[in-house]
Amino acid sequence: MIEIENVHKSFDGHAVLKGVSLTIPNGKVLALIGASGCGKSVLLKHVAGLMTPDQGRILIDDQDIASSRGKPLRALRERLGFLFQGGALFDSMSIFENVAFPLKEKTRLSDSVIRSRVFDELDRVGLAGSEFKYPSQISGGMVKRAALARALVRDPEIMLFDEPTTGLDPVIGHAILKLIDECHQKLSFTGIVVTHEIPRVFSIVDRVAMLHEGTVTAEGSPQELSASKDPAVQAFVGQEETREGGK
Repeated sequence: MIEIENVHKSFDGHAVLKGVSLTIPNGKVLALIGASGCGKSVLLKHVAGLMTPDQGRILIDDQDIASSRGKPLRALRERLGFLFQGGALFDSMSIFENVAFPLKEKTRLSDSVIRSRVFDELDRVGLAGSEFKYPSQISGGMVKRAALARALVRDPEIMLFDEPTTGLDPVIGHAILKLIDECHQKLSFTGIVVTHEIPRVFSIVDRVAMLHEGTVTAEGSPQELSASKDPAVQAFVGQEETREGGK
């Protein structure tokens, strides 16, 4: 489904991605881990077509999103759902209006069908009864749930999650990861989760890739990454597991 081939990206002469290559098979979820500032979110934005690589390709079903323009690019983007780090809800819209927004903008569905789908999606993420509240009136965890509902309301084939638990307490963060897993079990999307939630994220993903100094230095199953003898992997995974255990 997703093939990342030798992707390079620099900003003001500073190389952030230095030849990243990854494959995420159809229906599988990959956790992208690594230290802050290593380029995880930058890579995710390349997959979403929000950034263009200096070199390399991002293929979705063999179609290069980086070189696509016009209708082909729009068609690729419509297959994607993106959960932004801060939720990125519109403050002036109710939760219902936020989730309905992509349906109203991108489809010709009737108001009654949109209403039904939005209510169903909000129920799925545990927000039934909060449809007409505004983002400022709900908790951070509820904002993430609403943002997830908005990302999922069009049944995307691919879901991209940028630090979905940032800013949440451990209990709520765990609930969000569990919700992502439940949605994946029902919808079978292909996904990438950028996260520091180690080891908790390992229970909901099929593969893990670690970015370090601009390249993928380790990739494998969660069990393989946990058992890795690579010093960089051991240092990062062990540090995050210790931090997680101390929460």
